[in-house]
Amino acid sequence: MCLAIPLQLTEINGKTAVGEAMGMRREIRIDFIEEPQIGDYVIVHAGFAIERLPERQALEDLEAWEDVRDALG
Repeated sequence: MCLAIPLQLTEINGKTAVGEAMGMRREIRIDFIEEPQIGDYVIVHAGFAIERLPERQALEDLEAWEDVRDALG
């Protein structure tokens, strides 16, 4: 099972990209994503983007993660 926060691609350089969400930035590999574009939301596992998410789903997931963060204080 993977509990991942969707990351939005903000930089792309070949097969490497930077993803951002909830104030964090991560360098990731995008080998498995067809035609990645800046602004795409992806799920990352072990440093690799493994799936593109529709924006609506990504934003709902991020909202749920923020609720969890807020509940934990």
